[in-house]
Amino acid sequence: MPEFAGRNTFTPGPLLSRLDSPADLRKLPKSQLPQVCRELRDYIIDVVSVHGGHFGASLGAVELTVAVHYAYDTPRDLLVWDVGHQAYGHKILTGRRDQFPTNRKFGGLSGFPKRSESPYDTFGVAHASTSISAALGMAKARDLAKQDHKVVAIIGDGALTGGLAFEGLNNAGASGTNLVVILNDNRMSIDPNVGALNEYLADITSGEPWNHIRNEIWDLFEKLKGVGGGTMQRLAAKIEEGIKATLTPGGLFEALGFRYFGPVDGHDVEKLAEILSDLRKLPGPIVLHTVTVKGKGFAPAERDQVKWHAQSSPFDKYTGASISKVPSVPPPPKWQDVFGRTMVDLAKEDEKIVGITAAMPSGTGLKFLLDEMPDRAFDVGIAEMHAVVFAAGLATQGFKPFVAIYSTFLQRAYDGVIHDVALQNLPVVFCMDRAGLAGSDGPTHHGALDIAYLRCIPNMVCAAPLDEQDLRDLMYTASRYNDGPFAIRYPRGEATGMPLRPGFTTIPIGKGRRIRPGRDLAILSYGSIGQYVPEVCDRLLKAGIDAAHYDLRFCKPLDEQLLKEVFEQFDKVITLEEGAIQGGAGSAVLEWMADHGYTAKLVRLGLPDEFVEHGTQRELHDHVGIGPDAIYRQALELMKRDRLTAVAI
Repeated sequence: MPEFAGRNTFTPGPLLSRLDSPADLRKLPKSQLPQVCRELRDYIIDVVSVHGGHFGASLGAVELTVAVHYAYDTPRDLLVWDVGHQAYGHKILTGRRDQFPTNRKFGGLSGFPKRSESPYDTFGVAHASTSISAALGMAKARDLAKQDHKVVAIIGDGALTGGLAFEGLNNAGASGTNLVVILNDNRMSIDPNVGALNEYLADITSGEPWNHIRNEIWDLFEKLKGVGGGTMQRLAAKIEEGIKATLTPGGLFEALGFRYFGPVDGHDVEKLAEILSDLRKLPGPIVLHTVTVKGKGFAPAERDQVKWHAQSSPFDKYTGASISKVPSVPPPPKWQDVFGRTMVDLAKEDEKIVGITAAMPSGTGLKFLLDEMPDRAFDVGIAEMHAVVFAAGLATQGFKPFVAIYSTFLQRAYDGVIHDVALQNLPVVFCMDRAGLAGSDGPTHHGALDIAYLRCIPNMVCAAPLDEQDLRDLMYTASRYNDGPFAIRYPRGEATGMPLRPGFTTIPIGKGRRIRPGRDLAILSYGSIGQYVPEVCDRLLKAGIDAAHYDLRFCKPLDEQLLKEVFEQFDKVITLEEGAIQGGAGSAVLEWMADHGYTAKLVRLGLPDEFVEHGTQRELHDHVGIGPDAIYRQALELMKRDRLTAVAI
């Protein structure tokens, strides 16, 4: 990946400009921390208003970020972030202030904590709910090495809905090891949080009278323990434990073996730094519950926390108004919105169709069904495995569940896909958004592996639309398919904007199509990356090469009749996909070719055997060799290779 060549034209405030590391921060008197927070928040707003990025979560965590770096001796003390949407302030304070404008750009800083980027990024993140388990592993490693540094995990209430977070809590509480878990509670994930845990935390944060009573009782029993004989002290301790079980607002965490502190104001940086300094001295597993506001300090982001979770286009840093040029024609719809509106159309036709998402109604487009038919759409929280097994349960009772999950997040539910859906041959439809290269979110969000990891599963149908009309028709086809699971992948971003015909057409399972005839070589594309091929074919024709274009549509089952046509007519073939080259659609074609005795020269184009970094989708397509220029060069090389062979003979 090339280095980013940009230059920082943003000026941080007078205090922030002097802070090149947390060690510099810790030299300041505590009274200056509020000013650091103001300057840090202003700097984040300045940069993101021009360059875009995740926004609301980092603004809400400014005081927490400053306080934890002030109270703990980072990087000797280990700080583990969950997800990382909220870690912009952390990056700025840890020596990356002047690089921050390169955030999420090709060759620049990652949008998430990344171990290779800084010693302060102790664990690479972007998927939710990993922090507690990782931090416990670090704490146990410290204990085994007989060291004495501290380990802190920072997790949001949204990420706490993930099952992995509770597995970590359960193990950490029982371990008794020194570990601090900071719960950053803003009652939001990307969309509003759902579920019983959300209600539980809401009860805690609104229970101020109970907190006051609890504190009074604690004081009373501390006094009782100091008087009387041993019997009186034991009795006081027993009564205290009984009342704790009733009145402790963090009773769930106490039951799991943690000492619970809070809730506390997550925007009072001086008080927060003081509390964290005290907690640093305490042994055992501890939960500190902080209450924050997502988007704090930027009024538009506080008012509309879903919209301002992230911004991709420039905006006025005072009003929030967009300053992008208004396009002369409306932009094409996003793939996710085509999916979402199609779900509404399908659900109106078939009362058995339901939608499921794992905390991503906006990101997947399922928000349209949630708004129009709330009893037919389910947001299960950050719980992909639960989403899949929940869908399996619905399918056993005659319903047709559509599970809308990003390709990279479905990896978290792989066992459910195999054991609970495919093994039982249940008609669950997996709709995988962000398939292929997801752009500036980077390798944690690229949907590179789903073709390979689903193609090997028995009973699974795997399909990919070339355009949005295909997506609608494939979804309709899947809704009528009852012989097992059905997976559909489509990319992030804008679709083609093509006119859509009313209604739906059933696509025969496993049938592709010829888009363009030719006589010199064939290009077989799988999915929306095939939109580059018409341009390539036109360029090749000008170079005297007549290339045919075939759209596979399905990589499992393959269209055997189409492949016979291709390999009987062409001895030079290129496969193109936006997925891992190993085990992908091109591999499926190559396997079929070998199994049926064909000997064409076949070049597979796809994602390389490496984790691709971040950048725009087009930058990354060109970088990895699946953009139109690279396809064109490969075709020329394939034809040139054939001509050279003929000359040599």
